[in-house]
Amino acid sequence: MNKDPVARWVLAHPLTPVHVDCAITVILKILDGKCKMRTAEKKVMEQLYDEVKSCPGVLFDTALHLLIEQARKHPDDAIKNLIYEKRLLAETAISRPVMKAFKAMIRQQGLLADALDEGEDAADPS
Repeated sequence: MNKDPVARWVLAHPLTPVHVDCAITVILKILDGKCKMRTAEKKVMEQLYDEVKSCPGVLFDTALHLLIEQARKHPDDAIKNLIYEKRLLAETAISRPVMKAFKAMIRQQGLLADALDEGEDAADPS
């Protein structure tokens, strides 16, 4: 899925501030290497983050977005350690039920429906 469908999805499914925080937490998990989503789903989630990072959340400030951008461009050991710490704090601040509900919502609303890994066929789920 390229950026345009994700941008259209966000327009059709505006996220609440708590959901914005969930999207930020997922990008932290991706950067920390702890996200268990398939590669194509991770790419969609990165695009989702890019679409909503300027939206208001509840928990995070602008400094975190600067850190995330730095980690995406130049992931050195010091930044990786900071991302790890921020991920742990984010996962502590957002309850499991809230995060599970967010993930269920984005799947139910079709955000990840077209996310296929390279060489994967939509008709072949194996």
